[in-house]
Amino acid sequence: MRVTPAVVERECEWVRDRGTTVVPLVNDVRQKLGDIFETDVASISQSQYDVAVDDVFADGDLAVNVATLVALLRDLDVENDYPGFVVDELLGRELAGMLAGQQPLRILGEATFHYADIHTHGDDGDTAGADDLDAALAAGFQTRLPGWEWTEGESPFTV
Repeated sequence: MRVTPAVVERECEWVRDRGTTVVPLVNDVRQKLGDIFETDVASISQSQYDVAVDDVFADGDLAVNVATLVALLRDLDVENDYPGFVVDELLGRELAGMLAGQQPLRILGEATFHYADIHTHGDDGDTAGADDLDAALAAGFQTRLPGWEWTEGESPFTV
């Protein structure tokens, strides 16, 4: 695999275009987590997703890493799938964390990836990494974007 600025741009466009699938996944994950934690979580819009994608890819150091993980997961397939289970989970978790942002959001994105992954299933014929990619995008962007009450306003622990 060779990653160039053109590859990063291509993957950025792919991630942006994937919004028609990812935005409903984000909103589904938010609804399910809100139910579990007994809180209301705001849905996101396609335009919020697009802005978040632009923000991620505007940071060149982050963009090259995100683009590489996206490209790997898009192409990842393992005969009989199960032996590849660990690698697609590893790549998906890492991608979700990168998209979510700095700590503590990063660890929340990684944890949310596993939750999103069990609720995300690819279509027959998809590569092994396809559903992990969608789950990672949903988990990372849902964590990155506002809508959780606890993220609104200043922390009560600020000194």
